[in-house]
Amino acid sequence: MGSRLDQEFDIPGDNIRTYSIEEISRQVKSTLDDAFGRIRVRGEISSVSLPRSGHVYLTFKQERHELAAVLWKSKASRLPRPPQEGIEYVATGNLTAYSGSSRYQLIVDSLEPAGEGALLAMIEQRRIRLQAEGLFDGEHKQALPYLPGMIGVITSPGGAVIRDILHVLRQRFPRNVILWPVAVQGRNCASEVAAAIRGFNRLERGSVVPRPDLLIVARGGGSMEDLLGFSEEDVVRAAFESRIPLISSIGHETDTPLIDLAADHRSPTPSAAAERAVPVRSELLADLQGLGSRLTAGTGRVVSRGRERLGGLSRGLPKPDRLTGFAAQRLDSLSGRLPSALRAAIQVQQLQFGQLAGRVRAPNIVQGAEGKLSGLAARLRPDLIQSTIGRGRDQMDSRAGRLRSQVDRVLGRESARLRSHSRLLESLGYHQVLGRGFAVVRDGEEVLVSRSRAEIRGRLDIEFHDGRLEVFNPKG
Repeated sequence: MGSRLDQEFDIPGDNIRTYSIEEISRQVKSTLDDAFGRIRVRGEISSVSLPRSGHVYLTFKQERHELAAVLWKSKASRLPRPPQEGIEYVATGNLTAYSGSSRYQLIVDSLEPAGEGALLAMIEQRRIRLQAEGLFDGEHKQALPYLPGMIGVITSPGGAVIRDILHVLRQRFPRNVILWPVAVQGRNCASEVAAAIRGFNRLERGSVVPRPDLLIVARGGGSMEDLLGFSEEDVVRAAFESRIPLISSIGHETDTPLIDLAADHRSPTPSAAAERAVPVRSELLADLQGLGSRLTAGTGRVVSRGRERLGGLSRGLPKPDRLTGFAAQRLDSLSGRLPSALRAAIQVQQLQFGQLAGRVRAPNIVQGAEGKLSGLAARLRPDLIQSTIGRGRDQMDSRAGRLRSQVDRVLGRESARLRSHSRLLESLGYHQVLGRGFAVVRDGEEVLVSRSRAEIRGRLDIEFHDGRLEVFNPKG
């Protein structure tokens, strides 16, 4: 028996039943619900709509066929990430009709990628697109600091990863560590990791929370689905934009999330990341001791060469006595010859004067002049001799003084250089280090820098800041 509306539209003589639109919608929906029930559909998503309501509207396609689907807000909020176009998914739900547009659709309860192949395809598409933008180029990689003062670690606070990193740092070179806890899988992983990287970069020098010199983003092993958050575009861009050098250590060595390509350095494990972050303290001390020994030996060679050069220069200079000796000898010889030469000159003058006096008729005048000349000669002899000798000695003393001044300047300059090298050797020598509690272990003249080498030696010479001590090794 039909409804009243059916009876109104029944045509006399025609037994075809007439339905209302509402009846057809209910009949189709009931038929679809009864015929299919709960089903699973596999297909590639061709379009995704994310309205503000929080619902997700999808369209699956296969060749020329399409199937509309919808995830209500309560189901969509549980997805680890929004669905991606071009990726094959497996959807589970109920097939029903939507009377608003006379079409059928799948009400999705769960949605997941169709195997690792689909995830790999999605990651590969994203990698190609980001690589084209230059996010993975080597020219953007920053050099890691040799010895960071503060290390920022981005990982889960309760996992074994942070314990492994702290253990390695304690063994190699203890450093200050600041942890930014994040979810390392699931829906919130990508947003929290990206926020942590950007948060560390926003810190300023001298702030209450210190700015790290190095970042480590780490997570242990897991499935591709678990590690997918570290291939999200927001995480990759945050790693690329980081002004703080960043080490990525996600999963195992065979896993390569996209953050590894954007990071400044990639380590296969969290422990390897900690090893790359700091050097070995004991090796640094050994290297420093070796450099100190080389510096001491080098400084000694410089001082020795300076001393040899100074000695060579001093040997090249003549002795002052040798320079003045000949002049003094010549002066003595001349001063000894001078009185006789003066006497001979006076005798010649007297002889000439006598000859002239014989020709002069006035003997009184000649006798007076002769007497006067004799007096002058008597006065002249000692004064002239002493004056000549005095001038010679003054000249010799002047030359000897200039020579001594020149020798003193050369010796003073070289002595100052020797004192400068000695002070440098004293300031850079290892003896300053011995005063702070260190010691130098030797076997003869060889400096031993490791325990293994010291164990095989029978006799050891230990130098402290106040002296040496000779010990005997029973194992040697």
